[in-house]
Amino acid sequence: MSTTRWISAGALLAALAVALGAFGAHALKERLGGDQLAWWHTGVQYHGAHALALVLLGLSAANGRAKPLAGWLMVAGIALFSGSLYALALGAPRWLGAITPLGGIAFIAGWVAFARAAWSSRT
Repeated sequence: MSTTRWISAGALLAALAVALGAFGAHALKERLGGDQLAWWHTGVQYHGAHALALVLLGLSAANGRAKPLAGWLMVAGIALFSGSLYALALGAPRWLGAITPLGGIAFIAGWVAFARAAWSSRT
């Protein structure tokens, strides 16, 4: 993906994180228990942080194959980590929680790939 597409994807995912955060704070507040609201909140936090990371990735001078890898790993992390927490909060079966750590691994690998891209493009 091009630099502007990473920025656009990150901005749209950040907007979605804000909307999901507001949804959790208002529409779900009275419907979910404390644990479920905490899962939702954690999902929103990581979702928002990594959406901003995608914007940063797009703005960065980093180049090479590691840059798109970093972006796709962060997108996968949002889907797997935050997505599984959202689903669990809304009543999905508990076995879905086994997917959450895979999203965390994707986030970590995305940051490592971002660091590699930045290191490789240093002057």
